[in-house]
Amino acid sequence: MPEIKLTQDEIRYMSLFQEVTKVTAKDCVVDEENNRIIFLVDPHFMGLAIGKNGMNVKKLKKVLGKDIEIVAYSDNLEDMVKNLMSPARVRSVKVVDNDSKKTVYITVDPQDKGIAIGKSGKNVVRAKLILKRYMDIDSVVIV
Repeated sequence: MPEIKLTQDEIRYMSLFQEVTKVTAKDCVVDEENNRIIFLVDPHFMGLAIGKNGMNVKKLKKVLGKDIEIVAYSDNLEDMVKNLMSPARVRSVKVVDNDSKKTVYITVDPQDKGIAIGKSGKNVVRAKLILKRYMDIDSVVIV
């Protein structure tokens, strides 16, 4: 696992996240391109982090002025991919390693392909950001 260094902004966001949700975020990824902040939390605390009817997500979005996404963290690649692609149903995860570049091929249920990719590919971007950070994956392909 690569060493992760948090910026001052990320530390501030994580502190605010904890204040609002009472859940400690494992990590925070700022995606400027899609104007969002992605928080990774322990899967056991997902419900608490999101809050009743998404109350915590709405509160954070209002305070930070960015979209907020919460993903359940796992150090197992397959579980992490399933969490990142949710609610799309993942059928298989395959890593291909060639010329020092790692590509993950994610096979999803055919009717879930649009959900997995997301509007303008933003779910693929999210998966790529997080998988690069934790699993050293260079690209993500939805099959």
